[in-house]
Amino acid sequence: MKNLVVLVLVLACARVAVADIQDPPSNDYGPTRKLGRGLSNFFLAPAEITVTVATINTHEGNAAAAGYGVVRAVGRSATRHIAGFLEIITWAAPVWRSSYYPLLPSDIPYIHAGYSEFPPELGNESKYPYVRDY
Repeated sequence: MKNLVVLVLVLACARVAVADIQDPPSNDYGPTRKLGRGLSNFFLAPAEITVTVATINTHEGNAAAAGYGVVRAVGRSATRHIAGFLEIITWAAPVWRSSYYPLLPSDIPYIHAGYSEFPPELGNESKYPYVRDY
């Protein structure tokens, strides 16, 4: 009887030792977040045009914004449309890297080339520093 108790305790400890973490990083991304992200990327993708052109205008000037800024903005908007459409269609299945992670590459490692998870928000923010404290 004593050997049976020891065996049960050893098996219980072995099960705890190989257990997965209770809140993995992918737990923040689920099917409902994927559906919401897909809807917002699909319907709000035109916001990428104005934000990208304005960003390029701020960093590189008017000529760059009117030239390659418009082309880059339309490309980024089209990419958001396609990614949003794919996420709406496949919202219930973890198809990208066997998880519900976003399809678009993150903007964290690629400062000027990546995408944020959700489309940019358009606001009434002025470029003059006396309007808001930063």
